[in-house]
Amino acid sequence: MVRALCELDYHPMLADPTRVPAMVTLTYPGDWLTVAPNGKAAKRHLQALRKRYVKAWDQDITAVWKLEFQRRGAPHFHLLMVPPHGVSGTPGARARASAWVGAGLPFRQWLSAVWADIVAHPDPAERERHQLAGTGVDYAEGLRVTDPKRVAVYFTKHGSFSAKEYQNCVPEPWQEPGQGPGRFWGYWKLERVAIAVEVTHDQADRAARIIRRWARAQGTTRQVTVARTKLGRPRSEQAIIQGLAGAQLVDQPPAVQLRKVRRRVRRLGTGRGFVSVNNGQTFAMSLSRALSIWDGSVLQ
Repeated sequence: MVRALCELDYHPMLADPTRVPAMVTLTYPGDWLTVAPNGKAAKRHLQALRKRYVKAWDQDITAVWKLEFQRRGAPHFHLLMVPPHGVSGTPGARARASAWVGAGLPFRQWLSAVWADIVAHPDPAERERHQLAGTGVDYAEGLRVTDPKRVAVYFTKHGSFSAKEYQNCVPEPWQEPGQGPGRFWGYWKLERVAIAVEVTHDQADRAARIIRRWARAQGTTRQVTVARTKLGRPRSEQAIIQGLAGAQLVDQPPAVQLRKVRRRVRRLGTGRGFVSVNNGQTFAMSLSRALSIWDGSVLQ
C-alpha cells in the first residue's frame, strides 16, 4: 500500500487551488450487522456512494480509500478526496433531481443523507441516528496530506499503532469463507506513475548506499518493545541453574519485564527496498547526479 500510494499522481486531485482536500469518514449504525452482514455488502455500499456522487455532482470521485474496523467490530471507510462546491444536482437535471435523496444540498449534508439512504437500516430510529452521526468531513486532516509521502504516511499510521490494532482485525461474522471484505484499500481516478532505469550492479550498490545514508540522516525512528535490563546487563530468559552438582533447574523462569523504546529505522539494509520522499523527481535527479560523479571518478 505504501509503495502504491507513493507512486500515484495526485495532480488530478490537488491541481485546483480553489478546492481544499478533506478526509471523509463513513461509519455504520449501532446495529451494523443487519445492513452489512458480510464484506461484500459493505463494498456494495461504497460503490453505490460513488455512483450516487456521479449522478449528483456530474463528476466521478477522485479519491484514496481505506477500510478499517471500530472496537465494536463495525466497519468504516476513510476517503481522501476533494469535496465539490455548490449544491448537488446539475442545472440541466434540476427538475428531475428534486426526487433524489439529498438533492440541492451542500456536500456535507448531501453525504449524510445519501450514505444513510444507501445503508438503509430498517429501523427508522436507528436510521435517523445514523444520518445524524454516520459521516464526517475533516478539512484539517485533508490539508495535512499535500504530497505522496504524507498520504502514504497518514494511511499507514492510521490504525497501525498497538493501541489501535483492533482497527485492522476483521470481525468474526466476516471471517467465514466467502464473507471477508477483500481489499482493505484502493484508489479512484488516479494512476500510478513509475519510471524504470537500467543500471549496472556497481551503480545499484552505490545508489543503495546513498539512499541508506540519506534515510539514516533523516533520523526516522520507530517504537519497539524490548526486554528491560538491569544496570545495562541483559537478563537471561532461560531457566536459572542452581547448585554446582546436578545442575538443578528451576521450573519457572524469572519474569521478564518489557519496555518500549524508540530505535532508528534502517532502510535498504540488504541493498533492496524503497524510500518515501516528498518529491520523487527531484530526489531521482539528485541521485543521478551523484552516480554520474562517482562514475566519472572511477573512470579517472
